[in-house]
Amino acid sequence: MKKIFVLDTNVLLNDPRAIYSFEDNDVIIPLAVLEEIDNLKTKSSDLGFNARESSRILEELRSRGNLHDGVELDSGGTVKIVINGGLELPEGLSSSKMDNRIISTAIHLQEENSEKKVVMVSDDINLRLICDAYGVKAEEHSSTKLKEEEIYSGFKEINCSSSLIDKFFQEEKISPSELNQLNDSLYPNEFVQLTADDRNKNTALARFDGENLVTLRYNKSQPAKIRARNREQQLAFELLLDDQIKLVTLSGKAGTGKTLLAIATGLSKVVDEQAFSKLLVARPIQPMGKELGFLPGDVEEKMGPWMQPIFDNLDFIVHRNKDARFAYQKLLDKDLIQIEALTYIRGRSVPDQFIVIDEAQNLSLHEVKTIVTRAGEGSKLIFTGDPFQIDNPYLNFHKNGLNYLAHKFHDQKIAGHVMLKEGERSELAEIASDLL
Repeated sequence: MKKIFVLDTNVLLNDPRAIYSFEDNDVIIPLAVLEEIDNLKTKSSDLGFNARESSRILEELRSRGNLHDGVELDSGGTVKIVINGGLELPEGLSSSKMDNRIISTAIHLQEENSEKKVVMVSDDINLRLICDAYGVKAEEHSSTKLKEEEIYSGFKEINCSSSLIDKFFQEEKISPSELNQLNDSLYPNEFVQLTADDRNKNTALARFDGENLVTLRYNKSQPAKIRARNREQQLAFELLLDDQIKLVTLSGKAGTGKTLLAIATGLSKVVDEQAFSKLLVARPIQPMGKELGFLPGDVEEKMGPWMQPIFDNLDFIVHRNKDARFAYQKLLDKDLIQIEALTYIRGRSVPDQFIVIDEAQNLSLHEVKTIVTRAGEGSKLIFTGDPFQIDNPYLNFHKNGLNYLAHKFHDQKIAGHVMLKEGERSELAEIASDLL
């Protein structure tokens, strides 16, 4: 039975081509959605870009026919713009809120279409809850939602004999077939812990290079005098220090050292090895809790509160290094470090730089695509974030730019991912992260 899908504004703002993902069913766009898109079209952010792109797609469909009557899609479905029941809202819903007008559209369509099931599609949790209260089925847009098994960790454990582990250490590599593993069951730059299945319980850490499991290359490295304190941090350094890997994603809860490892490696690569011309650190402007309103001062002063976590990590590194090479104010003056908000990255091409994108869990799929496509020749991109702490109201653990990027690039030789688990900030921070 064909269904009627009513789209909320945030669906189109996250994915302007979402109207094409409902097969042969009918897609309804409430008039209130168009009004919200129109209000956002002038913004210079990704929301503004997606608003304009949504309008362009609808304009293209309008050339095929009248959107009020419905335009047929190649999939067999239709797209239609609907005024929400002559603006007659059900009792309890105020017309002053756009969300209520969108919900009202779904309610009236359900009353008028007994033969077709009406489904409200929204990434807004509260809107879905209100739909439930009025008896309208509501669901999250799932075309870009990752399933639990699709969340990539970048690590697996394999049991084997002690003799194979001895051979691995002697030859510094081993074929997956010797472990009864097929090559296509491992991904490039995926890490493996080999564990002996006898009483000795010998272990070895390896990285899959696309053909063989090989020994780690950077297990003794300490970029900017920052050393790995646990297994996952050691694996992270393997990816961060390898210049052949152009995209690294690091996820994990607060205090696992994601940002510190990335910045320390970037400083070492720029200052010591001179492998890159500059360290660029950026993060989205996404507040936790209530906003403070407009901040005084110039752009640099306004960005100060948002970028303070980056300066905290730089302070930690500077105190670990007594020489003046890593005094970040001098590096800033020499233009070897640049710290900025992601708002200004659109339209740029960033070559030959070590780029760290912090708090990437708050990025949408389109924002991640925008950032990655800015990377010029010779640049390396590092995305760090905690997918368990998302401040963006339209994203969650299964739908955010960080996890999506790790999933999409997990079979690429130029990319790698590690999920860090152990907190190293302090005993208090570790306990709080687990309990609260």
